[in-house]
Amino acid sequence: MGLREIFYFGEFTLETEERRLRRGTETLRLAPKAFDVLVALVEHSGHVVSKDELLARVWSDSFVEEGILTVHVSALRKALGDEKRPSRYIETVARSGYRFVAPVRRVDDLDGAPALNPVVRPVELYECVGRGRSHLLAGSYFDLPRAAAAFRAAIAIDSEYAPAHAGLARSLCAQAALRMVPHLEAFAEAKVLALRALAIDATCVEAQVAHGTVLFLNEWDWPAAEQTLRRALAIEPAHTEALVQYGGLLEALGRPDDALQFKQQALARNPQSPWLLVQIARSYWHRRKYEETIVWARRALDVDPKHLLAIGLVRGVHWKRGDLEGFLEEDLRRASRFGAREEALGNLNQIAGELRRVYSNAGLLGLRQYMAEMLDDARLEFDTTLKQADRRAAAYGEAGRLDQAFDCLDQAIASRDPAVVYLAVAPQWDSLRSDPRFREHVTRLGLVVPA
Repeated sequence: MGLREIFYFGEFTLETEERRLRRGTETLRLAPKAFDVLVALVEHSGHVVSKDELLARVWSDSFVEEGILTVHVSALRKALGDEKRPSRYIETVARSGYRFVAPVRRVDDLDGAPALNPVVRPVELYECVGRGRSHLLAGSYFDLPRAAAAFRAAIAIDSEYAPAHAGLARSLCAQAALRMVPHLEAFAEAKVLALRALAIDATCVEAQVAHGTVLFLNEWDWPAAEQTLRRALAIEPAHTEALVQYGGLLEALGRPDDALQFKQQALARNPQSPWLLVQIARSYWHRRKYEETIVWARRALDVDPKHLLAIGLVRGVHWKRGDLEGFLEEDLRRASRFGAREEALGNLNQIAGELRRVYSNAGLLGLRQYMAEMLDDARLEFDTTLKQADRRAAAYGEAGRLDQAFDCLDQAIASRDPAVVYLAVAPQWDSLRSDPRFREHVTRLGLVVPA
């Protein structure tokens, strides 16, 4: 008896010794060389296999033109139902080769042992999960509820499918980070879902990412979050969300260069994802490279003009630069895009006039002080972000009202506000950095104040 390799990915089973590819119980017919190409890619899943390597392995005894690979890869994509973009299984890496991008589970089985029977799941399940992941990669205020709905539908179809539980967990984490839902409740549900997914399949990369995200954004357990996200990347080195979440964690821990590198790896696979473009913009924001922040945020807005995080970064840059007109323009545009009523838009225009007069008479410091006074202005009740403790802490700090700023910061920490994870690096806290209390707060969280 010897060992035989069996690989599972998506709804497929690849048996190398039997030279058989199955979708559920159906055996798919592949040309012998196409089968060999698939085995080579699956065995190196998550990594680029160059065209020269494939030619040397599959056609070791003959000389063939490089174009033969295109023919066989096209046949494989057709067999796998992978002809749409972005690729679910086989990704073309320009001027290099191919990468198998789906999560792969390998089983070594004894020859002669009973054949493993993979669970046959309905195609609707994969459609729901794929739709949910697409909404997650958009990452907008409007897409995230749709992502959660798609993953809940997937769980209703099959409650034993780990990626569905993990996807819902990540959707809830994303909504909590935007304060779209009560964040403590959302993170609590996300943790239950992530642990459920891990109990079903500990090798599920999405489950590891979901658990790592909860550890990072809510529990603030930096070592455990790093260990979990690194475990996800060990399972699938090119997983988009794992790369981004790990990059975000490194950013919070004061490693901006490494963080940006991981995010850029993710962007190379999904260059049109507005969520990823915003994550790159956020990296430059944390490094106070405001010109680059604007460039990347606007790229996201070119794809999704209503992307809340991108709009917030553009507004933030205008404010940091003291560009009142740019700030007011973006503020009005944000309200319009999110369907503010005519009365609210009228109030914003009225307030804009007041701010211009204050800035003209009292300069930037007077403007900041006036803005702090306006946090409780009844005309701005439609803007719920003004109630957030982290937002108030930053506004009070810029106005020089440090005691109130640190009171609000304490409230944000006590409520485990996800914005606090970037306390050590984010520029909105710069007005507090010279106060000894700031270092105390950062150290209390187990973070390090940059030199």
